[in-house]
Amino acid sequence: MLHSLLLAVHISAGFTGLLSGAAALIFRKGSPRHARAGQVFVAAMLTMGASAVWLAVLTHDKNNLSGGILTFYLILTAWLTARRPDGRTSRFDWFLLAIPLALGALFWIMGARMARAGFQEGTLYVGMSFFMGSMMLLAGAGDLRMLLRGGIAGRARVVRHLWRMCLGFFIATGSFFLGQGSKMFPSVLHQSNWLFIPAFLPLLVLLIWLFRMRFTNVYKRMFLPA
Repeated sequence: MLHSLLLAVHISAGFTGLLSGAAALIFRKGSPRHARAGQVFVAAMLTMGASAVWLAVLTHDKNNLSGGILTFYLILTAWLTARRPDGRTSRFDWFLLAIPLALGALFWIMGARMARAGFQEGTLYVGMSFFMGSMMLLAGAGDLRMLLRGGIAGRARVVRHLWRMCLGFFIATGSFFLGQGSKMFPSVLHQSNWLFIPAFLPLLVLLIWLFRMRFTNVYKRMFLPA
């Protein structure tokens, strides 16, 4: 009974996160509609991550356990970055620092084991293990740098918010379009690999926004909703 209830909550939150995340990407950054869509997205993704962790504990699924914790961490820290004023941290951030460091090491160990086993799980899964492990270690390094400096401000704060939200959204789109949710689509889409496009779209959007933040004056025209 508990498993079925948690699964229903997880699926509902996942669908809500996909729709609200897409809306947040479409709406103008800093606008009221972007803020509202972002609030729904954060609530849905935190619910999805928490329910994934609970389900993983019940079923002893280590992969979903780490994925749920990772999603929860990314969305929570992205939301805290947007909510806090410039140059503000808390003791809670020191606790959160342990999450990316532990998960980064775990993903790298998993990737190395799969590589030594002859890529039996598939090249994509091995590559994603190394990719996610590297991103987590970079996230941990960013957290440590922020804490040692006493906070983050300006353009750097916006970038931190953007890349963590987009990476968290990528976990949701990847899980849906390439994971269990892919069973809902016709086999012709699987054979043509079209599902990779929506799955990796958040990463493409992230690269575009990082480019705009670095080489244009878009930062001067946008703000993070308080």
